[in-house]
Amino acid sequence: MEIESVRVESSVWVGKKRFRALLSGWYFSWTELDKKNRDKKTISVPIGEVVAVVEGQVEIQPQKKVEDTDRDFTLFYVKRSSSGGRIWTLGRTQFCCPSRDLRDQWVAQLKTALKTHCSSRPHRLLVFINPYGGKMRGKQIYLSLVAPLFELAGISSHVVVTERANQARDHILKKDLTGFDGVICVGGDGMFSELLHGVIGRTQQEAGISEHDPIVMLQPCDLHIGIIPAGSTDCVCFATVGVNDPVTSALHIVIGDSQPLDVCSVHHQSTLVRYSVSLVGYGFYGDVLAESERHRWMGPLRYDYSGCLVYLCNRSYRGIVQYLPADPQISSPRDSTRCLSGCRVCSESTERLFPHSDSCSSLYSRQLSQYSIESEGEWISVEGRFRCVSLTCMSSSCPRSPKGLSPSAHLADGTGDLILVRDTNPLGFLTYLHRHTTTQDQFDLPFVEVHRVKAVRFSLPPDGDYDDEEREQSISGVVLEDPEKLCESDIEFSKDGSQQYLAERQKEQEMKDERKKREFFCGPCCSKPPAVSVWNCDGEILPYTEISCRVRGQLVRLFARGIEDDGGAQKCREGSRNCKGRCVIHT
Repeated sequence: MEIESVRVESSVWVGKKRFRALLSGWYFSWTELDKKNRDKKTISVPIGEVVAVVEGQVEIQPQKKVEDTDRDFTLFYVKRSSSGGRIWTLGRTQFCCPSRDLRDQWVAQLKTALKTHCSSRPHRLLVFINPYGGKMRGKQIYLSLVAPLFELAGISSHVVVTERANQARDHILKKDLTGFDGVICVGGDGMFSELLHGVIGRTQQEAGISEHDPIVMLQPCDLHIGIIPAGSTDCVCFATVGVNDPVTSALHIVIGDSQPLDVCSVHHQSTLVRYSVSLVGYGFYGDVLAESERHRWMGPLRYDYSGCLVYLCNRSYRGIVQYLPADPQISSPRDSTRCLSGCRVCSESTERLFPHSDSCSSLYSRQLSQYSIESEGEWISVEGRFRCVSLTCMSSSCPRSPKGLSPSAHLADGTGDLILVRDTNPLGFLTYLHRHTTTQDQFDLPFVEVHRVKAVRFSLPPDGDYDDEEREQSISGVVLEDPEKLCESDIEFSKDGSQQYLAERQKEQEMKDERKKREFFCGPCCSKPPAVSVWNCDGEILPYTEISCRVRGQLVRLFARGIEDDGGAQKCREGSRNCKGRCVIHT
Protein backbone atom coordinates (compact mmCIF):
# COMPACT_ATOMS: atom_id res chain seq x y z
CA MET A 1 0.00 0.00 0.00
CA GLU A 2 1.39 3.40 -0.96
CA ILE A 3 1.65 5.79 1.93
CA GLU A 4 0.02 8.55 -0.12
CA SER A 5 -3.21 6.52 -0.27
CA VAL A 6 -3.46 6.09 3.52
CA ARG A 7 -5.90 8.48 5.16
CA VAL A 8 -7.18 8.12 8.70
CA GLU A 9 -9.19 10.79 10.49
CA SER A 10 -11.06 10.94 13.78
CA SER A 11 -11.68 13.00 16.89
CA VAL A 12 -9.23 12.60 19.77
CA TRP A 13 -8.55 14.32 23.06
CA VAL A 14 -5.32 15.79 24.30
CA GLY A 15 -5.84 16.54 27.94
CA LYS A 16 -9.26 18.21 28.14
CA LYS A 17 -9.16 19.66 24.63
CA ARG A 18 -10.75 18.06 21.59
CA PHE A 19 -8.73 17.69 18.39
CA ARG A 20 -9.22 16.33 14.90
CA ALA A 21 -6.36 13.93 14.13
CA LEU A 22 -5.42 13.25 10.51
CA LEU A 23 -2.92 10.86 8.95
CA SER A 24 -2.56 11.76 5.29
CA GLY A 25 0.35 11.38 2.92
CA TRP A 26 3.63 12.10 4.61
CA TYR A 27 2.18 13.89 7.66
CA PHE A 28 0.34 13.23 10.89
CA SER A 29 -1.43 16.33 12.20
CA TRP A 30 -3.86 17.27 14.94
CA THR A 31 -6.03 20.41 14.92
CA GLU A 32 -7.64 21.90 17.99
CA LEU A 33 -11.42 22.43 17.69
CA ASP A 34 -13.46 25.05 19.51
CA LYS A 35 -16.95 24.54 20.91
CA LYS A 36 -18.46 25.24 17.48
CA ASN A 37 -16.23 22.64 15.84
CA ARG A 38 -14.10 25.31 14.11
CA ASP A 39 -10.40 24.80 13.51
CA LYS A 40 -7.89 26.53 15.75
CA LYS A 41 -4.20 25.69 16.08
CA THR A 42 -2.74 22.86 13.99
CA ILE A 43 0.38 20.85 14.79
CA SER A 44 1.83 18.81 11.93
CA VAL A 45 4.64 16.25 12.20
CA PRO A 46 6.33 14.53 9.23
CA ILE A 47 6.09 10.76 9.45
CA GLY A 48 9.84 10.70 8.89
CA GLU A 49 10.32 12.55 12.18
CA VAL A 50 8.08 10.34 14.30
CA VAL A 51 10.31 8.49 16.75
CA ALA A 52 7.81 5.97 18.15
CA VAL A 53 4.13 5.23 18.74
CA VAL A 54 3.36 3.46 22.01
CA GLU A 55 0.09 2.21 23.47
CA GLY A 56 -0.92 3.73 26.80
CA GLN A 57 0.44 6.71 28.69
CA VAL A 58 4.21 6.60 28.44
CA GLU A 59 7.00 8.84 29.73
CA ILE A 60 10.76 8.30 29.38
CA GLN A 61 12.01 11.49 31.01
CA PRO A 62 13.12 12.03 33.70
CA GLN A 63 12.57 8.29 34.10
CA LYS A 64 10.63 5.67 32.19
CA LYS A 65 6.99 5.33 33.21
CA VAL A 66 4.32 3.27 31.43
CA GLU A 67 0.62 3.24 32.30
CA ASP A 68 -1.40 0.88 30.14
CA THR A 69 -4.82 2.35 29.39
CA ASP A 70 -7.44 1.11 26.94
CA ARG A 71 -8.00 4.25 24.89
CA ASP A 72 -4.67 6.12 25.04
CA PHE A 73 -1.60 6.14 22.85
CA THR A 74 1.55 8.29 23.05
CA LEU A 75 3.35 9.80 20.08
CA PHE A 76 7.07 10.65 20.33
CA TYR A 77 8.52 12.87 17.63
CA VAL A 78 11.20 15.40 16.77
CA LYS A 79 10.46 18.83 18.18
CA ARG A 80 12.51 21.85 17.17
CA SER A 81 13.51 24.32 19.84
CA SER A 82 11.71 27.66 19.68
CA SER A 83 15.06 29.40 20.17
CA GLY A 84 16.57 27.76 17.08
CA GLY A 85 15.42 25.04 14.69
CA ARG A 86 18.80 23.29 14.73
CA ILE A 87 18.35 22.14 18.33
CA TRP A 88 16.06 19.13 18.51
CA THR A 89 14.27 17.76 21.54
CA LEU A 90 11.98 14.78 22.03
CA GLY A 91 8.37 15.87 21.63
CA ARG A 92 5.65 13.89 23.40
CA THR A 93 1.89 14.08 22.97
CA GLN A 94 -0.64 11.75 24.61
CA PHE A 95 -3.88 11.10 22.72
CA CYS A 96 -7.11 9.68 24.08
CA CYS A 97 -9.50 8.02 21.61
CA PRO A 98 -13.26 7.45 21.98
CA SER A 99 -12.78 3.66 21.99
CA ARG A 100 -10.09 1.02 22.28
CA ASP A 101 -10.74 -0.21 18.74
CA LEU A 102 -10.10 3.26 17.36
CA ARG A 103 -6.95 3.50 19.49
CA ASP A 104 -5.70 0.20 18.08
CA GLN A 105 -6.47 1.40 14.54
CA TRP A 106 -4.45 4.59 15.05
CA VAL A 107 -1.47 2.72 16.49
CA ALA A 108 -1.52 0.14 13.69
CA GLN A 109 -1.78 2.73 10.91
CA LEU A 110 0.98 4.93 12.36
CA LYS A 111 3.33 1.96 12.77
CA THR A 112 2.57 0.86 9.19
CA ALA A 113 3.35 4.35 7.96
CA LEU A 114 6.66 4.28 9.86
CA LYS A 115 7.67 0.94 8.34
CA THR A 116 6.68 2.08 4.85
CA HIS A 117 8.30 5.48 4.94
CA CYS A 118 11.26 4.86 7.25
CA SER A 119 12.68 1.58 5.96
CA SER A 120 16.22 2.99 6.10
CA ARG A 121 16.21 3.56 9.85
CA PRO A 122 18.91 1.70 11.82
CA HIS A 123 17.93 -1.33 13.87
CA ARG A 124 21.29 -2.38 15.34
CA LEU A 125 24.24 -0.11 16.14
CA LEU A 126 27.81 -0.54 17.31
CA VAL A 127 28.57 2.20 19.84
CA PHE A 128 32.06 3.28 20.92
CA ILE A 129 32.39 5.48 24.01
CA ASN A 130 35.56 7.44 24.79
CA PRO A 131 35.46 7.77 28.60
CA TYR A 132 38.41 10.19 28.67
CA GLY A 133 37.43 12.75 26.01
CA GLY A 134 36.27 16.28 26.80
CA LYS A 135 35.20 16.51 30.42
CA MET A 136 35.16 12.70 30.74
CA ARG A 137 31.36 12.62 30.59
CA GLY A 138 30.98 10.40 27.51
CA LYS A 139 29.60 7.38 29.34
CA GLN A 140 27.19 9.49 31.39
CA ILE A 141 25.94 11.31 28.28
CA TYR A 142 25.25 8.05 26.49
CA LEU A 143 23.47 6.32 29.39
CA SER A 144 21.32 9.27 30.45
CA LEU A 145 20.50 10.99 27.13
CA VAL A 146 21.12 8.64 24.20
CA ALA A 147 20.40 5.08 25.33
CA PRO A 148 16.76 5.86 26.35
CA LEU A 149 16.09 7.27 22.85
CA PHE A 150 17.59 4.21 21.16
CA GLU A 151 15.49 1.92 23.37
CA LEU A 152 12.31 3.91 22.66
CA ALA A 153 12.92 3.65 18.90
CA GLY A 154 13.52 -0.10 19.10
CA ILE A 155 17.24 0.16 18.27
CA SER A 156 19.51 -2.46 19.82
CA SER A 157 23.11 -1.46 20.48
CA HIS A 158 26.39 -3.13 21.34
CA VAL A 159 28.48 -0.78 23.47
CA VAL A 160 32.29 -0.76 23.63
CA VAL A 161 33.97 1.55 26.15
CA THR A 162 37.43 2.14 24.72
CA GLU A 163 40.54 1.76 26.87
CA ARG A 164 43.28 2.78 24.44
CA ALA A 165 43.90 4.86 21.35
CA ASN A 166 42.79 3.33 18.02
CA GLN A 167 40.82 0.57 19.75
CA ALA A 168 37.66 1.57 17.86
CA ARG A 169 39.51 1.61 14.54
CA ASP A 170 41.02 -1.83 15.14
CA HIS A 171 37.65 -3.24 16.23
CA ILE A 172 35.99 -2.10 13.00
CA LEU A 173 38.85 -3.43 10.87
CA LYS A 174 39.03 -6.87 12.46
CA LYS A 175 35.72 -7.84 14.10
CA ASP A 176 32.60 -9.28 12.48
CA LEU A 177 30.19 -6.43 11.72
CA THR A 178 27.40 -8.52 10.24
CA GLY A 179 23.99 -7.14 11.17
CA PHE A 180 25.12 -3.67 12.18
CA ASP A 181 23.52 -0.72 10.39
CA GLY A 182 26.04 1.83 11.60
CA VAL A 183 28.81 2.70 14.03
CA ILE A 184 28.45 5.47 16.60
CA CYS A 185 31.15 7.42 18.41
CA VAL A 186 30.47 9.09 21.75
CA GLY A 187 33.40 11.49 21.91
CA GLY A 188 35.11 14.24 19.95
CA ASP A 189 36.80 14.65 16.58
CA GLY A 190 39.59 12.26 17.54
CA MET A 191 37.12 9.45 18.23
CA PHE A 192 35.32 10.20 14.98
CA SER A 193 38.61 9.96 13.11
CA GLU A 194 39.14 6.45 14.49
CA LEU A 195 35.76 5.34 13.17
CA LEU A 196 36.39 7.08 9.86
CA HIS A 197 39.67 5.25 9.29
CA GLY A 198 38.15 1.96 10.39
CA VAL A 199 35.11 2.17 8.14
CA ILE A 200 37.04 3.32 5.07
CA GLY A 201 39.81 0.78 5.62
CA ARG A 202 37.33 -2.07 6.09
CA THR A 203 35.41 -1.14 2.95
CA GLN A 204 38.54 -0.97 0.79
CA GLN A 205 39.82 -4.29 2.15
CA GLU A 206 36.58 -6.04 1.26
CA ALA A 207 36.61 -4.43 -2.20
CA GLY A 208 40.23 -5.40 -2.85
CA ILE A 209 41.36 -1.78 -3.31
CA SER A 210 44.71 -0.45 -2.10
CA GLU A 211 44.33 2.67 0.02
CA HIS A 212 47.97 3.55 -0.64
CA ASP A 213 47.38 4.25 -4.33
CA PRO A 214 46.99 8.05 -4.47
CA ILE A 215 44.93 8.00 -7.68
CA VAL A 216 42.73 4.93 -7.27
CA MET A 217 38.99 5.56 -6.95
CA LEU A 218 38.00 4.34 -3.48
CA GLN A 219 34.86 2.33 -2.83
CA PRO A 220 32.10 4.39 -1.12
CA CYS A 221 31.23 3.09 2.35
CA ASP A 222 27.77 1.69 3.11
CA LEU A 223 28.15 1.58 6.90
CA HIS A 224 26.90 4.87 8.35
CA ILE A 225 28.77 6.80 11.04
CA GLY A 226 27.00 8.64 13.83
CA ILE A 227 28.47 11.26 16.16
CA ILE A 228 27.32 11.97 19.72
CA PRO A 229 29.35 15.08 20.67
CA ALA A 230 31.23 14.57 23.93
CA GLY A 231 34.79 15.73 23.24
CA SER A 232 37.08 18.71 23.58
CA THR A 233 36.44 19.60 19.93
CA ASP A 234 33.35 18.54 17.97
CA CYS A 235 33.95 20.34 14.70
CA VAL A 236 32.61 17.57 12.44
CA CYS A 237 29.35 17.35 14.36
CA PHE A 238 28.85 21.11 14.35
CA ALA A 239 29.60 21.42 10.63
CA THR A 240 27.16 18.64 9.65
CA VAL A 241 24.34 19.22 12.14
CA GLY A 242 24.71 22.88 13.09
CA VAL A 243 24.88 22.39 16.85
CA ASN A 244 26.79 20.31 19.38
CA ASP A 245 23.94 18.72 21.29
CA PRO A 246 23.81 14.99 22.18
CA VAL A 247 20.01 14.71 22.01
CA THR A 248 19.87 16.40 18.59
CA SER A 249 22.53 14.05 17.22
CA ALA A 250 20.82 11.01 18.74
CA LEU A 251 17.51 11.94 17.10
CA HIS A 252 19.23 12.29 13.71
CA ILE A 253 20.52 8.75 14.20
CA VAL A 254 17.14 7.41 15.31
CA ILE A 255 15.23 8.69 12.29
CA GLY A 256 17.94 7.44 9.93
CA ASP A 257 19.12 10.70 8.39
CA SER A 258 21.85 10.19 5.80
CA GLN A 259 24.39 12.82 4.77
CA PRO A 260 27.18 11.99 2.28
CA LEU A 261 30.56 13.45 3.16
CA ASP A 262 33.72 14.16 1.18
CA VAL A 263 36.97 12.82 2.60
CA CYS A 264 40.51 13.97 1.85
CA SER A 265 43.17 11.25 1.63
CA VAL A 266 46.67 12.40 2.60
CA HIS A 267 49.64 10.58 1.06
CA HIS A 268 53.41 10.74 1.30
CA GLN A 269 54.79 9.37 -1.96
CA SER A 270 52.95 6.04 -2.36
CA THR A 271 51.88 5.65 1.27
CA LEU A 272 48.58 6.64 2.84
CA VAL A 273 49.24 8.78 5.90
CA ARG A 274 45.72 9.71 7.11
CA TYR A 275 42.20 10.66 6.09
CA SER A 276 40.78 14.09 6.86
CA VAL A 277 37.35 15.70 6.68
CA SER A 278 37.80 19.09 8.34
CA LEU A 279 41.34 20.49 8.20
CA VAL A 280 44.76 19.74 6.77
CA GLY A 281 46.75 22.77 7.90
CA TYR A 282 50.42 23.77 7.67
CA GLY A 283 52.07 26.73 9.36
CA PHE A 284 50.00 28.49 12.00
CA TYR A 285 47.50 25.68 12.61
CA GLY A 286 50.25 23.06 12.67
CA ASP A 287 52.34 25.09 15.09
CA VAL A 288 49.37 25.64 17.41
CA LEU A 289 48.70 21.90 17.58
CA ALA A 290 52.37 21.07 18.16
CA GLU A 291 52.62 23.67 20.92
CA SER A 292 49.34 22.53 22.54
CA GLU A 293 50.71 19.00 22.90
CA ARG A 294 53.19 20.39 25.44
CA HIS A 295 50.34 21.69 27.59
CA ARG A 296 47.80 18.87 27.60
CA TRP A 297 47.46 19.29 31.36
CA MET A 298 45.62 22.57 30.65
CA GLY A 299 42.72 20.77 28.99
CA PRO A 300 40.82 22.58 26.18
CA LEU A 301 42.31 25.89 27.39
CA ARG A 302 45.65 24.79 25.90
CA TYR A 303 44.44 25.67 22.39
CA ASP A 304 43.81 29.32 23.31
CA TYR A 305 47.12 29.57 25.13
CA SER A 306 49.05 27.93 22.31
CA GLY A 307 47.32 30.05 19.70
CA CYS A 308 48.39 33.27 21.43
CA LEU A 309 51.92 32.00 21.87
CA VAL A 310 52.30 30.94 18.23
CA TYR A 311 50.83 34.23 17.00
CA LEU A 312 53.42 36.17 19.00
CA CYS A 313 56.17 34.11 17.36
CA ASN A 314 55.19 35.68 14.02
CA ARG A 315 56.40 32.78 11.89
CA SER A 316 56.10 32.10 8.19
CA TYR A 317 57.38 29.24 6.06
CA ARG A 318 58.57 28.75 2.51
CA GLY A 319 56.84 26.18 0.37
CA ILE A 320 55.62 25.13 -3.06
CA VAL A 321 51.87 24.49 -3.33
CA GLN A 322 50.49 22.76 -6.41
CA TYR A 323 46.76 22.33 -6.84
CA LEU A 324 44.31 20.88 -9.33
CA PRO A 325 41.43 23.40 -9.68
CA ALA A 326 37.81 22.29 -9.71
CA ASP A 327 35.30 23.40 -12.33
CA PRO A 328 34.53 27.08 -11.51
CA GLN A 329 31.19 26.82 -13.32
CA ILE A 330 29.79 24.49 -10.64
CA SER A 331 30.61 26.50 -7.51
CA SER A 332 33.12 28.93 -6.05
CA PRO A 333 34.51 29.50 -2.55
CA ARG A 334 33.60 33.19 -2.95
CA ASP A 335 29.98 32.77 -4.11
CA SER A 336 28.56 33.58 -0.64
CA THR A 337 26.36 30.46 -0.57
CA ARG A 338 26.00 28.07 2.35
CA CYS A 339 25.87 24.29 2.18
CA LEU A 340 22.59 23.61 3.98
CA SER A 341 20.30 20.61 4.25
CA GLY A 342 19.16 19.57 0.77
CA CYS A 343 22.05 21.47 -0.86
CA ARG A 344 21.57 21.67 -4.65
CA VAL A 345 25.30 21.64 -5.43
CA CYS A 346 25.89 18.47 -3.41
CA SER A 347 22.81 16.75 -4.84
CA GLU A 348 23.83 17.48 -8.42
CA SER A 349 27.38 16.34 -7.67
CA THR A 350 26.22 12.77 -6.99
CA GLU A 351 25.55 12.08 -10.68
CA ARG A 352 28.84 13.72 -11.63
CA LEU A 353 30.85 11.73 -9.09
CA PHE A 354 29.17 8.37 -9.76
CA PRO A 355 28.14 8.30 -13.43
CA HIS A 356 28.08 4.48 -13.41
CA SER A 357 27.11 3.70 -9.85
CA ASP A 358 25.74 0.28 -10.82
CA SER A 359 29.20 -0.83 -11.94
CA CYS A 360 31.43 0.19 -9.07
CA SER A 361 33.54 -2.96 -8.90
CA SER A 362 37.19 -2.70 -7.96
CA LEU A 363 38.27 -3.32 -11.56
CA TYR A 364 35.96 -0.57 -12.79
CA SER A 365 37.27 1.74 -10.08
CA ARG A 366 40.86 1.25 -11.20
CA GLN A 367 39.98 1.80 -14.85
CA LEU A 368 37.95 4.92 -14.06
CA SER A 369 40.67 6.34 -11.82
CA GLN A 370 43.26 5.91 -14.56
CA TYR A 371 40.98 7.66 -17.03
CA SER A 372 40.22 10.45 -14.57
CA ILE A 373 43.84 11.15 -13.67
CA GLU A 374 44.72 11.55 -17.35
CA SER A 375 41.88 13.97 -18.08
CA GLU A 376 41.50 15.89 -14.83
CA GLY A 377 43.18 19.09 -16.04
CA GLU A 378 46.31 21.17 -15.52
CA TRP A 379 48.03 21.63 -12.18
CA ILE A 380 48.78 25.16 -10.96
CA SER A 381 51.89 25.90 -8.89
CA VAL A 382 52.34 28.65 -6.29
CA GLU A 383 55.64 29.27 -4.50
CA GLY A 384 56.26 31.68 -1.69
CA ARG A 385 56.38 32.26 2.04
CA PHE A 386 53.14 31.44 3.84
CA ARG A 387 51.69 32.10 7.28
CA CYS A 388 49.45 29.10 6.78
CA VAL A 389 48.30 26.68 4.11
CA SER A 390 44.91 25.07 4.76
CA LEU A 391 42.76 22.52 2.94
CA THR A 392 39.24 21.81 4.15
CA CYS A 393 36.42 19.64 2.79
CA MET A 394 33.75 21.47 4.81
CA SER A 395 33.15 24.87 6.30
CA SER A 396 34.86 23.70 9.53
CA SER A 397 32.48 25.90 11.49
CA CYS A 398 32.37 25.72 15.27
CA PRO A 399 30.69 27.68 18.08
CA ARG A 400 33.54 30.21 18.14
CA SER A 401 33.62 30.55 14.36
CA PRO A 402 30.04 30.05 13.14
CA LYS A 403 31.03 30.56 9.49
CA GLY A 404 34.20 28.48 9.74
CA LEU A 405 37.44 28.46 7.75
CA SER A 406 35.61 28.51 4.41
CA PRO A 407 31.95 29.53 4.76
CA SER A 408 30.93 28.43 1.24
CA ALA A 409 32.59 24.99 1.31
CA HIS A 410 30.32 22.04 0.54
CA LEU A 411 30.01 18.75 2.39
CA ALA A 412 29.58 16.45 -0.59
CA ASP A 413 30.56 18.05 -3.91
CA GLY A 414 33.87 16.23 -4.37
CA THR A 415 36.01 19.32 -3.83
CA GLY A 416 37.95 21.05 -1.09
CA ASP A 417 38.88 24.66 -0.45
CA LEU A 418 42.58 25.55 -0.47
CA ILE A 419 43.36 28.68 1.58
CA LEU A 420 46.77 30.32 1.15
CA VAL A 421 47.73 33.04 3.61
CA ARG A 422 50.97 34.64 2.49
CA ASP A 423 53.47 36.26 4.80
CA THR A 424 52.20 39.57 6.15
CA ASN A 425 52.61 41.87 9.13
CA PRO A 426 51.26 40.73 12.53
CA LEU A 427 48.32 43.15 12.44
CA GLY A 428 47.22 41.90 9.02
CA PHE A 429 47.33 38.27 10.16
CA LEU A 430 45.42 39.15 13.32
CA THR A 431 42.75 40.78 11.14
CA TYR A 432 42.49 37.55 9.13
CA LEU A 433 42.09 35.45 12.29
CA HIS A 434 39.58 37.84 13.85
CA ARG A 435 37.33 37.81 10.78
CA HIS A 436 36.64 34.11 11.39
CA THR A 437 34.57 35.17 14.41
CA THR A 438 32.63 37.93 12.61
CA THR A 439 30.48 38.30 9.51
CA GLN A 440 33.31 39.96 7.56
CA ASP A 441 34.85 38.16 4.59
CA GLN A 442 38.17 36.68 5.75
CA PHE A 443 39.22 36.18 2.10
CA ASP A 444 38.85 39.87 1.25
CA LEU A 445 42.46 40.64 2.17
CA PRO A 446 45.37 41.25 -0.23
CA PHE A 447 47.55 38.48 1.23
CA VAL A 448 44.82 35.78 1.24
CA GLU A 449 43.69 33.64 -1.69
CA VAL A 450 41.28 30.73 -1.81
CA HIS A 451 40.78 28.10 -4.53
CA ARG A 452 38.27 25.29 -4.96
CA VAL A 453 40.37 22.22 -5.74
CA LYS A 454 40.29 18.48 -6.34
CA ALA A 455 43.86 17.73 -5.25
CA VAL A 456 46.85 19.47 -3.64
CA ARG A 457 50.59 18.78 -3.41
CA PHE A 458 53.02 20.49 -1.03
CA SER A 459 56.82 20.42 -1.21
CA LEU A 460 59.77 22.38 0.13
CA PRO A 461 61.94 24.57 -2.11
CA PRO A 462 65.16 22.76 -2.98
CA ASP A 463 67.33 25.70 -1.91
CA GLY A 464 65.81 26.07 1.56
CA ASP A 465 67.89 26.61 4.71
CA TYR A 466 66.96 23.42 6.58
CA ASP A 467 68.96 21.65 9.23
CA ASP A 468 69.51 17.90 8.99
CA GLU A 469 66.67 17.11 11.36
CA GLU A 470 64.10 19.16 9.42
CA ARG A 471 65.15 17.77 6.05
CA GLU A 472 65.05 14.23 7.41
CA GLN A 473 61.49 14.81 8.67
CA SER A 474 60.34 16.19 5.32
CA ILE A 475 61.73 13.22 3.40
CA SER A 476 61.50 10.18 5.64
CA GLY A 477 58.94 11.23 8.19
CA VAL A 478 61.19 10.69 11.18
CA VAL A 479 59.91 12.63 14.18
CA LEU A 480 61.69 13.42 17.42
CA GLU A 481 61.44 10.71 20.01
CA ASP A 482 62.11 10.66 23.69
CA PRO A 483 65.80 11.67 24.22
CA GLU A 484 66.58 8.64 26.37
CA LYS A 485 65.12 6.21 23.83
CA LEU A 486 66.90 8.00 21.02
CA CYS A 487 70.21 7.80 22.81
CA GLU A 488 69.72 4.12 23.63
CA SER A 489 68.89 3.29 20.04
CA ASP A 490 71.97 5.16 18.82
CA ILE A 491 74.23 3.22 21.18
CA GLU A 492 72.64 -0.08 20.21
CA PHE A 493 72.96 0.71 16.51
CA SER A 494 76.61 1.78 16.76
CA LYS A 495 78.01 -0.46 19.48
CA ASP A 496 80.63 -1.74 17.05
CA GLY A 497 81.47 1.79 15.84
CA SER A 498 84.13 4.16 16.99
CA GLN A 499 84.24 5.96 20.32
CA GLN A 500 84.50 9.22 18.39
CA TYR A 501 81.13 8.60 16.76
CA LEU A 502 79.54 7.92 20.14
CA ALA A 503 81.06 11.07 21.57
CA GLU A 504 79.71 13.19 18.69
CA ARG A 505 76.23 11.73 19.08
CA GLN A 506 76.30 12.36 22.82
CA LYS A 507 77.32 15.98 22.23
CA GLU A 508 74.50 16.46 19.73
CA GLN A 509 72.04 15.02 22.24
CA GLU A 510 73.26 17.37 24.95
CA MET A 511 72.75 20.33 22.61
CA LYS A 512 69.20 19.19 21.87
CA ASP A 513 68.48 18.81 25.59
CA GLU A 514 69.83 22.31 26.24
CA ARG A 515 67.68 23.73 23.44
CA LYS A 516 64.58 22.04 24.84
CA LYS A 517 65.30 23.45 28.31
CA ARG A 518 65.65 26.95 26.85
CA GLU A 519 62.38 26.59 24.94
CA PHE A 520 60.64 25.34 28.08
CA PHE A 521 61.66 28.34 30.18
CA CYS A 522 61.63 31.05 27.52
CA GLY A 523 58.98 29.74 25.16
CA PRO A 524 59.20 29.04 21.43
CA CYS A 525 59.52 32.75 20.62
CA CYS A 526 63.00 32.84 22.20
CA SER A 527 64.32 29.90 20.17
CA LYS A 528 65.59 29.92 16.61
CA PRO A 529 62.58 29.84 14.27
CA PRO A 530 62.37 26.51 12.42
CA ALA A 531 62.55 26.44 8.63
CA VAL A 532 59.64 23.99 8.39
CA SER A 533 56.35 23.62 10.21
CA VAL A 534 54.22 20.52 10.79
CA TRP A 535 50.90 19.46 9.32
CA ASN A 536 47.76 19.46 11.45
CA CYS A 537 45.44 16.77 10.09
CA ASP A 538 42.15 16.86 11.99
CA GLY A 539 43.97 17.36 15.27
CA GLU A 540 46.83 14.94 14.62
CA ILE A 541 50.41 15.87 13.70
CA LEU A 542 51.61 14.26 10.49
CA PRO A 543 55.13 12.78 10.43
CA TYR A 544 55.86 14.19 6.96
CA THR A 545 56.23 17.68 5.54
CA GLU A 546 55.97 16.91 1.81
CA ILE A 547 52.52 15.43 1.17
CA SER A 548 49.83 15.11 -1.48
CA CYS A 549 46.08 15.34 -0.84
CA ARG A 550 43.14 14.20 -2.95
CA VAL A 551 39.45 14.81 -2.25
CA ARG A 552 37.31 11.64 -2.36
CA GLY A 553 33.76 12.67 -3.18
CA GLN A 554 30.98 11.31 -0.94
CA LEU A 555 33.17 8.53 0.39
CA VAL A 556 31.31 8.06 3.69
CA ARG A 557 27.82 8.71 5.05
CA LEU A 558 26.85 10.21 8.38
CA PHE A 559 23.65 9.97 10.38
CA ALA A 560 22.92 13.67 9.70
CA ARG A 561 21.12 15.85 7.16
CA GLY A 562 23.34 18.92 6.96
CA ILE A 563 22.72 22.23 8.67
CA GLU A 564 19.08 23.25 8.51
CA ASP A 565 18.16 26.79 7.53
CA ASP A 566 16.92 28.69 10.59
CA GLY A 567 13.84 29.73 8.65
CA GLY A 568 13.23 26.33 7.10
CA ALA A 569 10.54 25.37 9.57
CA GLN A 570 8.27 28.08 8.21
CA LYS A 571 8.87 27.69 4.49
CA CYS A 572 7.29 24.34 3.65
CA ARG A 573 3.78 24.26 5.00
CA GLU A 574 2.44 21.44 2.88
CA GLY A 575 3.60 17.83 2.76
CA SER A 576 4.70 17.87 -0.84
CA ARG A 577 5.88 14.75 -2.61
CA ASN A 578 9.34 16.26 -3.11
CA CYS A 579 10.08 16.98 0.53
CA LYS A 580 8.55 13.64 1.58
CA GLY A 581 7.85 14.87 5.05
CA ARG A 582 11.48 15.65 5.88
CA CYS A 583 11.35 19.44 5.78
CA VAL A 584 9.45 20.78 8.72
CA ILE A 585 7.60 20.39 11.96
CA HIS A 586 4.95 23.04 12.62
CA THR A 587 4.33 24.18 16.16
